[in-house]
Amino acid sequence: MHIEYSRGCDADDAINRLCRAIYDAMKAAGIFPLAGIRVRAFCADVAIVADDVPENDFVAMTLSVGAGRSTEVLKAAGDQIFQAAQTALADRLAAPHFALSLEIREINSDLSWKDTPIHARLSKKD
Repeated sequence: MHIEYSRGCDADDAINRLCRAIYDAMKAAGIFPLAGIRVRAFCADVAIVADDVPENDFVAMTLSVGAGRSTEVLKAAGDQIFQAAQTALADRLAAPHFALSLEIREINSDLSWKDTPIHARLSKKD
């Protein structure tokens, strides 16, 4: 999960709460291998949002997943993750100057390279 957010979201613990909520939701979904879960958040250095009002903030989440899961399974997991994000950011969503989004992208395995001993370490615990 890659989370990009505007500077105004740094004001309190919102991004930390969001990252924890997303991580927990991904684990609970049961379709993501633990060794493959990564939740990363990055603040946009510059952001002009909607009508360019300084109070406008955003959180844009992009979940990249390996191939092999049906659209229905990914949709159910996405619903669960998005609801966790909405709950974590409920105070911001109650204000008229906030945008939250989630997009799931499927990775083409022929165009993806990985080298991680984390998978081997975690598989030994099973």
